[in-house]
Amino acid sequence: MGETIAKNKKAYFDYFLEEKFEAGLVLKGSEIKAIRAGRVNLKDSFIRFVQGEAFLFNAHIGRLETTHHFYAHEERGSRKLLLHKKQIAKMVKAVEKDGFTVVPLQLYFNDRNIVKIQIAIAKGKQLHDKRNDLKEKDMKRDMERSIKDY
Repeated sequence: MGETIAKNKKAYFDYFLEEKFEAGLVLKGSEIKAIRAGRVNLKDSFIRFVQGEAFLFNAHIGRLETTHHFYAHEERGSRKLLLHKKQIAKMVKAVEKDGFTVVPLQLYFNDRNIVKIQIAIAKGKQLHDKRNDLKEKDMKRDMERSIKDY
């Protein structure tokens, strides 16, 4: 994995992550330029399966001021994910039968400077699980602070 462009921190907090996958994205030139400029937000994005293909919805890729309106892209449009059929079948099975969901985790450039997205099969957390995570995080921070002061 190369340079991370955007991370979906909310997904790490809201879900138990079961299995991670790497997928390519079908993007336009103006979208690539905006991604290189760091104008990406994955916060409220999600993945749906439409006719045996995976799509990323609601991921915000902002427009650059230098992009001509004719070549401009939809900021929150759907983007097709490039995955193997077996991977898609595995995800669809998990979503339909076991009550899992598929969430985007992070967007990054791989070694050959190609934009990739890391997605995961995930199970939603209950409120008490989230509270436990926050408690552990606070305790860890306090321990590190006390060690630093010592």
